[in-house]
Amino acid sequence: MPFLAVVLQEAVRNAGLIALNHFKDLKHAGVTQKSPRDFVTKADLAVEAFLKQTLGNHYPEYGFWGEESGQTDNQSQRWIVDPIDGTHSFARGQYFWSISVALEIDGEIVAGSVFAPALDDYYFAEKGQGAWKNGEPIHVSNTQNLSEAMVATGFACLRSYLKNNNLARFCRIAEVTTGQRRFGSAALDLCLVADGQVDAYWEQELNLYDIAAGALIAKEAGASITDFQGNPGIFPNNILATNILILDQILPFM
Repeated sequence: MPFLAVVLQEAVRNAGLIALNHFKDLKHAGVTQKSPRDFVTKADLAVEAFLKQTLGNHYPEYGFWGEESGQTDNQSQRWIVDPIDGTHSFARGQYFWSISVALEIDGEIVAGSVFAPALDDYYFAEKGQGAWKNGEPIHVSNTQNLSEAMVATGFACLRSYLKNNNLARFCRIAEVTTGQRRFGSAALDLCLVADGQVDAYWEQELNLYDIAAGALIAKEAGASITDFQGNPGIFPNNILATNILILDQILPFM
């Protein structure tokens, strides 16, 4: 396993242990609100601080952008970190939350790691090298018809009180698909597309740190990563990930 993959896995798994220690003692989680519907806990801060120091020790030439601490110098080569993606789920004792770390070089995501500590599922991808879950290669599903698809989404748009939100879109897609899921972690949702557990995922009004690692993992597993119009790329404002086979079928409902 290449050195970067080893360093990243060790750092993220150790960060997961920190998060789990907080998760086991939620009475003292220290939940505060950044905004009326946006939360932060002691675990968010501790995990991010650990990753910032650990990755910085190994790669001092790279900058850092964390959800909680913001951006350092040298943002042309940087780690992009969401310490707890799904903080609300974490704070309520639910299992679907994750730690997301991506490496971006000159505007391109070249490595990504997503770890769901409560599920003990570790996802990793490096550009051009495929995607992996717990050391085994993964690939998107082979579902060919939208009518047979299971899809996932989220509602960050409602957290921002946006009139242009996901409710009508969700209803349109729910009517033409077999199953719908809302797990609460964008990074993990993208990994579920990569692993073939769901056939498509979409969401709007996210941040790059929510999706950078997961989008690379999904793409390396064979997924299409586009906006709601089908333009390829990572667009936090409206991201759509599919197994490719149902992309043209779902676009008219977006």
